[in-house]
Amino acid sequence: MNKYVIHGGKPLFGEINISGAKNAAVAILPAALLVDGVCRIENIPQISDVSLFFNILDELGAHIRSRNLHAVELNCHSIRSTHPSYEMARRIRASYYLIGALLGRFGEATVAMPGGCNFGVRPIDQHIKGFTAMGAEVSVEGGFIHASAKNKRLKGANIYLDVVSVGATINIMMAAVLADGTTTIENAAKEPHIVDLANFLNSMGANIKGAGTDTIKVYGVERLGGGSYTIIPDQIEAGTYMAAVAATGGRVLIKNIIPKHMDCISAKLVEMGVTVDELDDSLIVSRSTPLVRANVKTMPYPGFPTDMQPQISTVLALAQGTSMVTESVWSNRFRYVDELKRMGAQIQVDGKVAVIEGIDHFVAAPIQACDLRAGAALVIAALAAQGITEVSCVQYIERGYEDLVGKLRSVGADIRVEEIPGDDAELESHIG
Repeated sequence: MNKYVIHGGKPLFGEINISGAKNAAVAILPAALLVDGVCRIENIPQISDVSLFFNILDELGAHIRSRNLHAVELNCHSIRSTHPSYEMARRIRASYYLIGALLGRFGEATVAMPGGCNFGVRPIDQHIKGFTAMGAEVSVEGGFIHASAKNKRLKGANIYLDVVSVGATINIMMAAVLADGTTTIENAAKEPHIVDLANFLNSMGANIKGAGTDTIKVYGVERLGGGSYTIIPDQIEAGTYMAAVAATGGRVLIKNIIPKHMDCISAKLVEMGVTVDELDDSLIVSRSTPLVRANVKTMPYPGFPTDMQPQISTVLALAQGTSMVTESVWSNRFRYVDELKRMGAQIQVDGKVAVIEGIDHFVAAPIQACDLRAGAALVIAALAAQGITEVSCVQYIERGYEDLVGKLRSVGADIRVEEIPGDDAELESHIG
């Protein structure tokens, strides 16, 4: 196991190139199981979640050929199993997308309950509701979800999601692509990676309309024949580096983004006193004056994303005045606050609301990441802190950020990776 050693207090200057979207990649890779042919996928982020998905696809019988570090050719014609191993599937939250993909193409799937970051329960009732409406029989027992369709093919259905769920929207959409008839998903989630998945599937021969709106129609087709696709840039990675500049000061050009996807984040940072200049496919983020308070409430897209809540809370901890952050998506996403308090933050959490009293600066302390985005937030705090901070359990961070250390060093951060010796390496108690 490794840790990050960060000498903080240095403003950031330079350029950062944003990688492919983690949340899109972990949906598109299992969706490749629906394709009876070769699909070429580019702009794949080099992160541990993606590596794990490649291992799962390989185990199931997919042929994987790497063209370079960020592009692969996948051929899922000869899949030999619809039951990925428990040990691999349980290590990643997005493993439940394997259910929709395998069920949609082969009429059956047995997948371990998802793992990933532990910041709240992960109900799959809306996923099951969708699969059942399309004619599948679904059971959950022994840590596995088993789904099977009569005659090995699902039937189109009208499905209304009781809550806006990104996971259920994606899973039902994948299951419906090869179904007999038309499936309508109402109260669907609208996140950019849902649109990206729909575009990927359409490029392979699917017929999906309305992705990005609250009603998605999936017209079932006989097969997906293959094609080429490039994954969108990562909205949350870009937002994380924007937050880092806000916390430390400086001026950074954030390249390879879709500015429209960043509006919900940019607007809040501007409200806090950060300057954000929009270019065609990049943003210039700078701060030279004190941060000011703001209130934030996480919401489904196009609202402020829950995956940016820890990062924006860390920045608000350095803002003048009292801020409030309301988490409306996950029930337990403030666990990182205790680590920020070790660095001097003044934050009180009551249920889903955090009240943040701004401080002048963070102070260095040994801290530990508890999930992916919380880990990124702690790195931001360490970059802004006085002194040398050690961040442990960085395996969580590496689930979703490609070359975080290298990118930060390129803009002037004093950060390095060190191996944790001896028994300290046994601190890992959860797989991220």
